[in-house]
Amino acid sequence: MTRSYELNQRVTSAPVLGHCDLDRLTCDRALLPLIAPSCRCVTIATLTVMDEESRSVTERLRKESAGSAHFERLSGTDDHDELAGVLVAPQQPLWARELAAFRLGRAGDRRSFEALVLLLNHRDPERCAGAAHALARLRDPRTARAAAALATNELRVAYALHPVRLLTALRAPESAPALITALERRLASPHDPYWRIALACVEGLGALADKRAVPVLVAARTQPRLAAAATAALARIGEL
Repeated sequence: MTRSYELNQRVTSAPVLGHCDLDRLTCDRALLPLIAPSCRCVTIATLTVMDEESRSVTERLRKESAGSAHFERLSGTDDHDELAGVLVAPQQPLWARELAAFRLGRAGDRRSFEALVLLLNHRDPERCAGAAHALARLRDPRTARAAAALATNELRVAYALHPVRLLTALRAPESAPALITALERRLASPHDPYWRIALACVEGLGALADKRAVPVLVAARTQPRLAAAATAALARIGEL
């Protein structure tokens, strides 16, 4: 299964992303060509249960901080400059940086973008989920291209679930080509261990209802773990 979509080529030929450096919290060099200011702004779908996710992140970070005074200040302040300062200040604990980025992202402050992208690629699924939630609220035009790069990076495929789900929520021009590419790669091996990533791609393509996904969804129907979701996705696209 090959495609020549120009956008798909930009996504799949992106440089390999390195490991997250959450202490320095600067954007990975490989992301720089993907987050250029010229990217067009996209409409971002609102994720569900926003308040529930916010409470979950806040309580998790409260436990990590052992309920410190520093946590109480960061969780209670409305000063965006103070929160942004945490992202660049030395020797800040990870929970403090995550809390600052999360709150800034939910408030639409784009100074949180680089930190949230790094957290979206973190090994801890809870941090990835919180970052995806905040990025969906941030409405930064660079988000979709960064998420597409992460979703299609084979060296980080184990952490691609939340980038895939974020692409579905964003409904951006980059979303369907990236999900098609990611799903094709998962289907390339009959014993691929990342079937949950494949399932998220199938479900996302169904939600996007993009006809370009029909061939890969037809192929996904041959996989027992994906068959039901692929059939449902094809029905949503109107191909069944």
